[in-house]
Amino acid sequence: MPEALPALPLTWRPRRSRFVAYGLAALMLVGSLILAIILPEQFKAPDRIGMVAFFGAIAWVLHLLGRIRVVAEENGLTVVNVLRTHHYEWPEVLDVTLADADPWPRLDLADGTVIGAMGIQGSEKIRAAKAVAELRILVKAKGEAPEA
Repeated sequence: MPEALPALPLTWRPRRSRFVAYGLAALMLVGSLILAIILPEQFKAPDRIGMVAFFGAIAWVLHLLGRIRVVAEENGLTVVNVLRTHHYEWPEVLDVTLADADPWPRLDLADGTVIGAMGIQGSEKIRAAKAVAELRILVKAKGEAPEA
């Protein structure tokens, strides 16, 4: 019996790492603002601004870590990793693999390259297995040429 095709659009995001990244970013920004306000007078405006800017830069890096996701749509698959966003048409994605020790699944592409899909975290065992199974179903259904 063929497995049911998941409804599209479908987005996979990590739970824990997203929560930690945005939680720490918010905590650091609020903390740096409070600290900038209560610092002694010997710290001038450039010191305070520099400190807030420094923690703002760290919060930006945490945002980059928190925004990772994999989005399946009718026209293809979008993989948002830390620094780059990739869009692939369904026929370009040949397979999805996730070994037990892998931090995230790998997408095998038609051009011979392999890319990590960081939006599905291997550390979230049950959720990751379900996401990979759904993604495999979509790759098989939408990526293969219809039989003549």
